[in-house]
Amino acid sequence: MKIATVSSNQKIDPTRRRRLKPDGSPDDNDRVEIGPTPLAFAEWDALGLTPPDLTRMREFRLQRIVNELERRDLAGVLLFDPLNIRYATDSTNMQLWVTHNHTRACLVLADGYMVLWDFHNCDHLSAHLPLVKEVRHGASFFYFETGARTEEHARRFCKEVDALLTKHAGDNYRLAVDKIEIAGLRELDALGLEVHDGQEVMENARLIKGEDEIRAMRCSIASTEIAIGEMQNAAVPGVTENDIWAVLHAENIRRGGEWIECRILSSGPRTNPWFQECGPRTVQAGELLAFDTDLIGPYGICADLSRTWMIGDVAPTAEQKRLYRIAHEHIQHNMQLLKPGVTFREVTEKSHRLPDEFLPQRYGVIMHGVGLCDEYPSIRYPEDYASDGYDGVLRPGMVLCVEAYVGAVGGREGVKLEDQVLITETGYENLTHYPYERAFLTTKQ
Repeated sequence: MKIATVSSNQKIDPTRRRRLKPDGSPDDNDRVEIGPTPLAFAEWDALGLTPPDLTRMREFRLQRIVNELERRDLAGVLLFDPLNIRYATDSTNMQLWVTHNHTRACLVLADGYMVLWDFHNCDHLSAHLPLVKEVRHGASFFYFETGARTEEHARRFCKEVDALLTKHAGDNYRLAVDKIEIAGLRELDALGLEVHDGQEVMENARLIKGEDEIRAMRCSIASTEIAIGEMQNAAVPGVTENDIWAVLHAENIRRGGEWIECRILSSGPRTNPWFQECGPRTVQAGELLAFDTDLIGPYGICADLSRTWMIGDVAPTAEQKRLYRIAHEHIQHNMQLLKPGVTFREVTEKSHRLPDEFLPQRYGVIMHGVGLCDEYPSIRYPEDYASDGYDGVLRPGMVLCVEAYVGAVGGREGVKLEDQVLITETGYENLTHYPYERAFLTTKQ
């Protein structure tokens, strides 16, 4: 089914539409919807970047969901994951809080009709979104919110979902659900609905990025790289890891970014093993500092980049250069494998082989999808394929983060590198422009 396009937003006072920002949103200083700041727009313009057309991007995303529902003969998909709700509606509301307090839900029906259940008194947060046909309340049925009445609230909510399915899908009782509290799942089962995997639906819908999503991603990455530059300037001997990481947070928010998923930044001996989050440690000259942004920037688009730097104006040691060059070679080799039609398994089989000393602490994946966050697919190392790998095919419009961690068990330091890459019609395009450290790649000692 083709979703009808929307030429104007009937929910907004027409006087607010006379002046528009470059992404088509109202140029209204008092608007409710969040978005990029004037600083971000100015920087993107200076870089020659074109912001997304938000109306067109939203229509593209809804059509992607409808296509996946039709392909599986599903009546609809019921969403509680806030990032899936963001993809379907482009609405936000306390994104981190609702991740562990499921007060929001969205039902996307196969005919394109979309209903959003929002937090109480929050109808105004989606008033600018004409693809959201109804805003309701009452999707909360978790113990903190509903206590001993959880089953009652779950029953009432699920009856609303059932009534919408009957109205829009007739005798099709096949409903996909991404995440739901136990009480809700039991009520759906009691109503005779046939529950299917909503995460599969949404991951496949989100897999291929449209033109405007790629524009939004370019903008988000550009803002992130500017923020990374400020963070590198702040990475001087005598400050703490937290001081450095705080710069990335602040610069992200200044440009209209939204949050950071983790706080993975470490220095010196804390770079090995990996996955240590930043703390009060004071960085010192001659040490490595490594980080992974895991950053949700403007438009809710993830910029997932990693770099490793030297603290202070100090030449790297031979061992530091060796670690860095292996990590760099690893992601460059693996990037060269990317083109349409290549299978995930082929990438695994042809991937760069780390020296044996670094295999025990290898990263969890060779590469992974990215969009609103880390997404499908995960492409595994050869050592992990039998236990965790799965196959699939690279297609134009997919975006992958290609990464490596290189650090030996018991080693003094480790190196983390990661670039964000678009699969094109003929190969790939590296969307990442933040430079590598030349001092680590030169052969001159």
